[in-house]
Amino acid sequence: MNTAGLGRLLFSARRRLGVYRDVRNLKKRVRQSSPPLRIVVGAGGLYDPGWIPTDVDVLDILDEAHWRRLFRENSIDAILAEHVWEHLTAEQGLRAAQNCHRFLRRDGYLRAAVPDGFHPDPQYIERVRPGGSGAGAHDHKLLYNHESFGQLFKSAGFQVELLEYFDSAGQFHAVGWDPTLGKIDRSQRFDERNKDGRLVYTSVILDAHKPA
Repeated sequence: MNTAGLGRLLFSARRRLGVYRDVRNLKKRVRQSSPPLRIVVGAGGLYDPGWIPTDVDVLDILDEAHWRRLFRENSIDAILAEHVWEHLTAEQGLRAAQNCHRFLRRDGYLRAAVPDGFHPDPQYIERVRPGGSGAGAHDHKLLYNHESFGQLFKSAGFQVELLEYFDSAGQFHAVGWDPTLGKIDRSQRFDERNKDGRLVYTSVILDAHKPA
């Protein structure tokens, strides 16, 4: 084996070891956590106190085996996912929603946010559309609106409550949602780009409740 091949092999081994260590540490954290059990998927290192962060190496939300190595079915109280679903195809998005439904407890909820396809600003749409000019948009698979995003979770068995969104006429709608139940930074209230009443960057935000 040449030097380059050996280097790739060593890198792969170190990566597998790192993932194993991260999974082991996360399992320990889950076991030792006090109720409620609340997790962030696709955390990217950003999470609030009381929430357990996960990323794709340790919890691929498409892979049921990943869920089972960390959680029991019907055991999670809350899941938070900010700007995750737009990186999945329609089929993958439904599978991810079904996995969340399976591992949430009854009366548990998923708070999710995605870029808003009904946002009236063309520059916003250009940034967030699949292949758009914004950060991460090269990997965006779908541009949801409140109708299509809500229907996705209804199809997975959830009851959906919309928290923030633009409608097809460009009218903004919002309710007074509680950030302690899952803070969405790219929102009317918390995105620093929204100043002087201008909604420069917002998201479709919803709570998907698992029925009791």
